[in-house]
Amino acid sequence: MKRLSSLFIFNLLCALFAASSLMAQSGTAPKREFRGAWIQCVNGQYLGKSSNQLRDMLSSQLDVLKQAGINAILFQVRAEGDALYKSKYEPWSRYLTGQQGVAPADGWDPLAWMVEQCHERGMEIHAWINPYRAKTKGTREMAPNHYCVKHPDRYFQYGDLYIFNPALESNRMYTCMVIEDIITRYDVDGLHMDDYFYPYPENGMEMPDRAFFEADPRGFTDINDWRRDNVNLLIRDIHNLVRRVRPWVKFGISPFGIYRNSPTGENCREGSATAGTQNYDDLYADVVLWQDKGWVDYLIPQIYWNIGTKVADYEVLCNWWNDYCGKRPLFIGQDVERTVKGIDPNDPNSHQMRAKFNLQRSLPNVKGSCQWYAAAVVNNPGNYRTVLEREYHRYPALQPEMKFIDSSAPGKPGKAKLKMRNGLVTIEWKAPKAKKEMDKAINYVVYRFAKGEKKNINNAEHILTITRSTSVILDSNKNPFDYSYLVTALDHMQNESKAVKVK
Repeated sequence: MKRLSSLFIFNLLCALFAASSLMAQSGTAPKREFRGAWIQCVNGQYLGKSSNQLRDMLSSQLDVLKQAGINAILFQVRAEGDALYKSKYEPWSRYLTGQQGVAPADGWDPLAWMVEQCHERGMEIHAWINPYRAKTKGTREMAPNHYCVKHPDRYFQYGDLYIFNPALESNRMYTCMVIEDIITRYDVDGLHMDDYFYPYPENGMEMPDRAFFEADPRGFTDINDWRRDNVNLLIRDIHNLVRRVRPWVKFGISPFGIYRNSPTGENCREGSATAGTQNYDDLYADVVLWQDKGWVDYLIPQIYWNIGTKVADYEVLCNWWNDYCGKRPLFIGQDVERTVKGIDPNDPNSHQMRAKFNLQRSLPNVKGSCQWYAAAVVNNPGNYRTVLEREYHRYPALQPEMKFIDSSAPGKPGKAKLKMRNGLVTIEWKAPKAKKEMDKAINYVVYRFAKGEKKNINNAEHILTITRSTSVILDSNKNPFDYSYLVTALDHMQNESKAVKVK
């Protein structure tokens, strides 16, 4: 009997150890993590709806995404030389109103509204543009003020697409004008570009730019190197523009998931063990160079395939980007719908979400993920959103730091006190003073601790909220005097101040 009792205790201890070990692996929520979602216009979700209906739809999406722990929205505002905002240079988008050049009937500015809505919810907003695509197959009529109508010599046609010719300096200058207009008139946190550089190749179709290469090769003897340099020049110019005009705005790119296919068949700096379309050779996007040069502030490779996909394995690609492209914050682009259709190789009864997130969080250079696409998260296929809410995004997270832009923390909040307002218990504080924009407090973090609990602000489980406001209403179901609170300030780059105790 004594032997059985000892054996029982031994087995119980083993089970407890295994459980604690599993918790450590799947672990503990990171205090800093990019948790983004793309809201696109090109899927037609806006068409046929009034401005009021669109505001209701987007507001509802943002509420659900906030509940799911999403802390950054990548909002598409320029799909094909058009605008989902009041542009000085480009026509209103047909993806918004159904006809290019036609404004919303009530004068609504979607970008201005989204900035306000995201910031109210404590989310970042990144304005998402496409720099090269000028017309797609579905666009039958272009507005008179479209750039290609005014300058037909500055684009070329490739299949059904019109492409702003990347070889022309005038196009680079024009793109920078559009970007400067956006980042100076709208309080966006980031400028974002997706994977469309030179167009995706079509079988048997030549790129119609050889005459431009021969007229001005700029010292290049290989047209492919020349094309890559055309793109490099734009990326460099955008980076320099953003740093000069709005140094706190983050410039990020979401490239196609494969940089190059490995010449050796194994992961190496030259490429990954894959066999698909390539950034470097097919889209002329030298992503590795951009991060080597510091021309981008973050990268979100679109690793939309599943674990075990033969030509492009999610696990192979995550490891390659982590190992060879981690000089700038790296986030993984996740395909929600494809993920829930895949089978976890270690659990035939589960889809691949947990396997992907656990892999992502195990890699030291991966600092978060971005969901393609926001409406898919809202629709919750395979309980994807539910798992985000209850597990991976259970606690709020600050954005990853970007010390290469700015490393100075803001001053700490002042006079943090518990107060009673209209029958509700609140915490209120004063914004710290700042001499320049980069030092200004933009957000605040409120931490909550049980009585006698060690005040460790590095543990995300203690984050009560992240807010732009200088006050927060406490949960009426909890006695506020059973807890103690700390408040910190965050600047544009999410540098965190010293903590101040709430009196």
